[in-house]
Amino acid sequence: MKKCLAPPPQGSELADGFLAPFAGSFQAPSPLKFFHDSSSHREDGLHAQSQPQPAAAAAHQSRISSANVEQPKVAILLATYQGQHYLAEQLDSFASQTHQNWEVWASDDGSSDGTHAILEHYEKHWPFGRLSTQNGPAEGFAANFLSLTCKASISADYYAYADQDDIWEADKLERAVAWLQSIPSDIPALYCSRTRLVDKHDREIGLSPLFTKLPSFANALMQNICGGNTMVFNNATRELLREAGESIPVVTHDWWAYMLVTGCGGQVFYDASPTLRYRQHENNLVGMNSSWPARIKRIRMLWQGRFKQWNDSNIEALKSMQHRLTPANLRTLEQFSAARQMSLPARLFHLRRSGIYRQTLLGNLGLIAAAVFRKL
Repeated sequence: MKKCLAPPPQGSELADGFLAPFAGSFQAPSPLKFFHDSSSHREDGLHAQSQPQPAAAAAHQSRISSANVEQPKVAILLATYQGQHYLAEQLDSFASQTHQNWEVWASDDGSSDGTHAILEHYEKHWPFGRLSTQNGPAEGFAANFLSLTCKASISADYYAYADQDDIWEADKLERAVAWLQSIPSDIPALYCSRTRLVDKHDREIGLSPLFTKLPSFANALMQNICGGNTMVFNNATRELLREAGESIPVVTHDWWAYMLVTGCGGQVFYDASPTLRYRQHENNLVGMNSSWPARIKRIRMLWQGRFKQWNDSNIEALKSMQHRLTPANLRTLEQFSAARQMSLPARLFHLRRSGIYRQTLLGNLGLIAAAVFRKL
């Protein structure tokens, strides 16, 4: 039986929410110097601004461009559970992609609503092979995504995680594939992006936090800046995830992917342009949780030791893959792991020496507080 951990309150993005109660409302002008800011400020990356696209009409869903023969194939890994309210809009947004060579692999965790009927409808009306469904492990969203990732029968050039209730911008896959193709195929590569926040009626309510420091393993140990619903990755990354296995006890599948790719010397690109409409609603398993009650709840969870439990789980998982970590990142992991057990002066010294950091000033202030009170 897979070890089950309570998911992070901010879900698949983790962002700055847990250690920084003001996350999303304040962007630090410069990093706090107590912990290393070993990464330089990144450039803005891809600059084109995506625009919302209408859902594809059923008549257009059956048309596959002849360009598919030349385009890399993307396997869309879709985890579903009780998703009848928004699933059709997400599936329509797949059909509207400018990159047209894709196929959907849906894994359902035992839905009792209309989810199966919706999937069956699209499987029937889309061209053969566009949509395949399977039963999920019914052990939570992270286990569901990892089971899809490790499924041997799924084969493609690239893989994209997809939540059931978002809406993809039309150029999401095109942008991701353009960057991934610039990376040698033997190097683990992971694309992620900012998101546009919308309410349950698809009305815009804001943007996810903009991270300005380069992704790195030292950052990944402390937070996840790569929302799983934005992730697209290559086969080298998938092989790492498959080697680690679908039963590995991780907090979330996306945080795990960010740690593993950076830790093993891969490349991560954070696109500053939003590539999907991230729906916020009362039934979200994960979400931005940027309200004041949610921030207070995260602070309470911090002092109750939840962040420490997550670090315990992440360290255990990373040690199982330590043979794949780069020498420098293995030292970082060992220094961080050892420092957590030391007395206060030594703990602060060795945590600083390990190079760990978060993306914002308030995040790093929270990191110091957690270190002082043994909440790391």
